[in-house]
Amino acid sequence: MGDRANGWDDGDVGEPPADYSNHTKSQFLDDVERRLKLFMLRCVKVCRTLPDSYDAKHFGQQLIRSSSSAAANFRAVSRGRSQKEYFAKLSVTIEELDESLFWLETLVFTDLMPEHRLSDLIDEGYQLLKILSKSRKTVSD
Repeated sequence: MGDRANGWDDGDVGEPPADYSNHTKSQFLDDVERRLKLFMLRCVKVCRTLPDSYDAKHFGQQLIRSSSSAAANFRAVSRGRSQKEYFAKLSVTIEELDESLFWLETLVFTDLMPEHRLSDLIDEGYQLLKILSKSRKTVSD
C-alpha cells in the first residue's frame, strides 16, 4: 500500500486480511502493531513534504505526535497485565489513531496537501480504526 508514485516507499504492506478470525492473538497483535508502525512512518513522510509555514508545521507536529502515540500505545496493549489494562490501552490507541485521521483530513481541508496524495493513507487509518474498534468491543463483551 505504499504510495510510490509520490516518493513514499514504506514497503509492500499487501492487502489487509478481511478479518483476523483465523489468527492467534499473538499474530493479530503483531500484524496490527506492524501496520500502525507503517502508518506512523507514512505520516512522518507526509510531514516532511509539507510547506514551511506555521500552519503546516503545527498540523504536521500534531500528526506526528498522534500517529506515533497510536503506535506506541498499541505496543503497550500487548504487554497489558489484565483485560482492564488491555481495554484502556486499546482505547487510547483508538483515540490517537482517530486524532491522526483528523490531522490528515485537516491537511486536505486546508489545501496543504491534495486529497489524492493522502487517500490511501487515510483509508489505511480507517481500516485500522475499524479493526481496533471491533477488537475493543470483543474485549468488553
